[in-house]
Parts: sequence; C-alpha cells; structure tokens
Amino acid sequence: MTKTAALLSRLNFTRRRVLTASLATASIAFAAVTFLVPTPAQAQRSSGPSEVPMEALMKPIDGLEDIVLGNPEAKVAVVEYASLTCGHCSHFHKENFPALKKKYIDAGKISFIMREFPLDNLAAAGAMLARCAPNGKIYAMTDLLFNTQADWAYVQGNPVPKLFEIAKQAGFTQETFDKCLKDQKLLDQINAQRSRAADQFGVSATPTFFVNGKKLQGAPNVEAFDAMIEPLLK
Repeated sequence: MTKTAALLSRLNFTRRRVLTASLATASIAFAAVTFLVPTPAQAQRSSGPSEVPMEALMKPIDGLEDIVLGNPEAKVAVVEYASLTCGHCSHFHKENFPALKKKYIDAGKISFIMREFPLDNLAAAGAMLARCAPNGKIYAMTDLLFNTQADWAYVQGNPVPKLFEIAKQAGFTQETFDKCLKDQKLLDQINAQRSRAADQFGVSATPTFFVNGKKLQGAPNVEAFDAMIEPLLK
C-alpha cells in the first residue's frame, strides 16, 4: 500500500446505521471500513420527512462553512445533499444544474448550498479535497470531480493516483494533497454533517434537495424545481 493510499484508509467514519444496505470495500486502500448505502427501493422506503424546519436546515455544522451560490438574501433557499461518487448526483450537476444556475442562481432569485453527504471513503476524500481546493474554489473542484467521476470513482484497483492527477488540475501538490487527506478535524466535520442530515432531516439517498425546507420529490430536473420555486417567488 502506498503512503497516500494509507492516508485514505484512515478516513474511518463512525459506524451509524443511517442507511440500509452494506457496500463492500472497493480496493485495498479502503479495506478497513464497510459503508452502508441504500438500494433504490430502500431509499424510497426510507424517504424521511417531506418537510424540515428552515431554522434547523439552514444552520451549518460548527466550523464547516456553507458556501452559498446566488443571493444569500433571497427568499428561496435550495439545499442539496450530495455524494461525489453518486452517479445520479453527477448527472444532475452535468445535465440539470447549469440550467438551474442560469435561471435562478445567476439571476439572484435563490440561494443554493451543496452539502457533503459522502456514501463511502472515496466520496469523503473527494469532499475533503473540494474543501481544501486552492483559493477557496470548492465548487470548481466539485464540478471537476463530478465531470471526471468515471475516471476516479469507479476505477479498478487503487484510485488514489488518478484522484491525485485530477487534483493537480486544481492546483494541488503532493504535499497539499496528502495534508488535506490527513485533516482529521475536517473529516469529523463532514461526518457530523452527514450524520445530522440523516438523523434530523431523514436524508438516506443522494442527491436529496430541500426547497425552503420542503423535500423535492421525483427526478431533480428543471421542471421539478420550477414547480417548487416559482410559487415561492410570487
């Protein structure tokens, strides 16, 4: 096991039964931990509440700043919980998010917050790297990881070298890459965010969206967001 692979093997989450089926570890780098993820049918059965209190939803985890896109004073707030190894999350950010951003975020009509809900060690590593991105470019790093997901999230064997090659495009060096993945405090904060989303808000699958506290039902396409956002803007 390489030094960097060993770093990722240390990304051990508290074992919580917040999700409903076990996922076998994908490589030797992650052999120490088994994660629990839902099948689609189980995710539907464990859908959680349809609405959560806005005051609770909008409170960030201590030390883990929410990075807001759009107008922070907008009367409509969209919060997404996503995992960087989630194929549906990647599809949303590549196929639907650009239109949502143009129509509502760039126009200042809503605020948008993406929060980390990693489903496995590799997603946790990606979330940490996004948080460590040079010059605070968390969303740029997130976009890069979603756009290259097939190159690093589903590779056979050790995914670390490919993940580092992608991180270098965002300005990481080997030193900053390793330092980020050894940041236990950051990992604990991301883990706390995932646990709170599961325990308090009933998040059990990704992506999960809340619009002013109400959970988006169905596929997260622009039409679904229109149906929820437009009445709130009147």
